[in-house]
Amino acid sequence: MSGRLILARHGQTFANVERRLDTALPGAELTDLGVAQAKTLGTKLVERAPSLIVSSYAIRARQTAQHAEDPIGLHADAREGLHEVQVGELENRSDEESHKLFMKVYESWHAGDLRSRVPGGESAVDVLDRFVPVLDALRGDYLEQGSGDIVVVSHGAAIRLVAARLGKVPGGFAIGNHLANTDTVELVPVAGGGWECVRWAKFEAPFHDTARAGSDDPMG
Repeated sequence: MSGRLILARHGQTFANVERRLDTALPGAELTDLGVAQAKTLGTKLVERAPSLIVSSYAIRARQTAQHAEDPIGLHADAREGLHEVQVGELENRSDEESHKLFMKVYESWHAGDLRSRVPGGESAVDVLDRFVPVLDALRGDYLEQGSGDIVVVSHGAAIRLVAARLGKVPGGFAIGNHLANTDTVELVPVAGGGWECVRWAKFEAPFHDTARAGSDDPMG
């Protein structure tokens, strides 16, 4: 097999600026800065010459993919199952208490409790059950065919959860190392159906368990 799976967080949105827990589809649009970030992402990806770019159905992810596609020379496509962790009753909340509640649950996922959830929201099991099969299909249809890198534009909390679980990244590292807008995580398929995480934003493998620093912008 050749090629990597590049998981990219979308550009900045109006909900990010307002610190709203924005998870339900279709969600907020990109700010002007978010558009610029998306175009820069596309420029950076040119040298990788990816064979495919897909996104979640959230407006912010689709806009990011669309602005990134021009430099790459690809047409972006949206796929079901790649949207953000759903926060149920906390949707659109921006208060500190809501953020702390979500982070408490999110940290518990990275500590191994995959069934906890905020009221009305998804568990980690729910997220993995809808997200991972999409990646498995992309792997079989593209990476295992030697087509080169593929790019998936998705969301901060979902990417960190999925990448940590698939790539066996320590939970403390995943919690302590937030993904900024348009940061990427790279996974390489390995024999037997597994994955290896080789890059997490600016960090390269190996990844070590770190103090749980939390995040100023946990999701979106």
